Amino acid sequence: MQGDKQDIKTDEDIVLMVDSFYAKVNRDDLLSYVFNDFSKVDWDKHLPKMYSFWNTLIFGEQSYKGNPFAAHLHLPVEQRHFERWLNPFNENIDKLFEGAVAEHTKLRAKSIAYIFQSKLEFLNQKK
Repeated sequence: MQGDKQDIKTDEDIVLMVDSFYAKVNRDDLLSYVFNDFSKVDWDKHLPKMYSFWNTLIFGEQSYKGNPFAAHLHLPVEQRHFERWLNPFNENIDKLFEGAVAEHTKLRAKSIAYIFQSKLEFLNQKK
């Protein structure tokens, strides 16, 4: 049953999804450290990359150019970071959207977190 929420349908929905999610990240002690203190993310550059990334994943627009895993190789992250990232991501989607695309987006995020975490653990074991 659909409530007042709509599914993710537009570029504006992606911007809302990304901006509201990273606002949560910036209020989280564990995640904020990785983005702001360790990486010193330039949010004016990072957010448009995330819009392109999610547009590519959700709508197939092929607007994202880059290697997201390589960008995370140097970060001090482990399983707890991925779990912490995934929880507010899913909560954010559930708060804003409802529908098949929203559910698929949460599955994609879970898959990304699992793949990144697995690759990073494998690479760290080889050190």
